[in-house]
Amino acid sequence: MEVVIRPADELAVLAADAVARQLRECDDTVLGLATGSSPLPVYAELVRRHRVEGLSFAGARAFLLDEYVGLPAGHPESYREVIRRELTDLVDIPDHRVHGPDGHGADIATAGVRYDAAIRAAGGVDVQLLGIGTDGHVAFNEPGSSLASRTRVKTLTEQTRQDNARFFDSIDDVPHHVLTQGLGTILEARHLVLLATGEHKADAVAAMVEGPVSAFCPASVLQTHPHVTVLLDDAAASGLRLGDYYRHAYAHKPGWQSL
Repeated sequence: MEVVIRPADELAVLAADAVARQLRECDDTVLGLATGSSPLPVYAELVRRHRVEGLSFAGARAFLLDEYVGLPAGHPESYREVIRRELTDLVDIPDHRVHGPDGHGADIATAGVRYDAAIRAAGGVDVQLLGIGTDGHVAFNEPGSSLASRTRVKTLTEQTRQDNARFFDSIDDVPHHVLTQGLGTILEARHLVLLATGEHKADAVAAMVEGPVSAFCPASVLQTHPHVTVLLDDAAASGLRLGDYYRHAYAHKPGWQSL
């Protein structure tokens, strides 16, 4: 796990660098896209590079981490629509090459199995963007989730519903259930890039990076992955005991070594 602690305005650039490098090196790149506030600056930077630098997504495919259960297709707060607004409608990726869990279909019970099969059929995710919740959840794998879990329906904690209420008219409008990639599914991506900013994420970040691997902090399972990049600002990194070392290691990173 590489921990990079930099000013907040640099983090989106670093994450976009990882995505752009993959797109340029592989015509049929498979991207893993997250929603929530953490990746939004990354998407804005990728859109800028598409418009200004000609970065192309035309050959790429994308898979979303999760989707609310019960929101109708086209609902403005469904994650499929959020991704359209923030990224995919603003670049040249064909809409039919962007996939999300089917949270409004009739056969919810098998939707997770079908989604995992679609990811495997696409060759697996090359670069997966991630955030972390204040309770240590990643995607919607809440505390207590199996560290080997697959895409499935999960019940949201009230803390997560409150955290997401800012996107709805009221907390009463926030669904109680989601379809989410499991931790085992996420770990199959070849490069995981997680972003976190703000002091309110500091405890969760410390548990993820330096705590024991435990279902109590689902994101801690990322410690077992061979290629994880954690991008933090000073506030989010404030609970790390080895923060000075992480800064030292990044400052002396070999010039040839990318994230």
